[in-house]
Amino acid sequence: MIGGVNAWVSGLRRSPRWGRFVRKYFTVITYTGRRSGRTFTTPVGYRRTGDTVRIGVVAPDAKNWWRNFTGEGGPITLHLDEVDRQGHAIARRDEKGRVAVTVRLTGP
Repeated sequence: MIGGVNAWVSGLRRSPRWGRFVRKYFTVITYTGRRSGRTFTTPVGYRRTGDTVRIGVVAPDAKNWWRNFTGEGGPITLHLDEVDRQGHAIARRDEKGRVAVTVRLTGP
């Protein structure tokens, strides 16, 4: 199910008709798994303010990707403004169990 939704969102991002609208709210992240060392890519919803990007994790207990950014966090790549941007991501869970990943973009 999740794979189908991810493929659908990724397809919409590339769409000539809908892509420019979808890219305002969804980006694609790429990161390396802490344990596996494998590279993963997945679409996520985001909000950007300057060089800070906030990714709210919907149903965090059903997902694992954000756990790669707990503690000191780690490197991440986001596809923004039609280019890949590097950043450092840190995941935090609040007192209500909600999870947000904050990314500080680095470089141009």
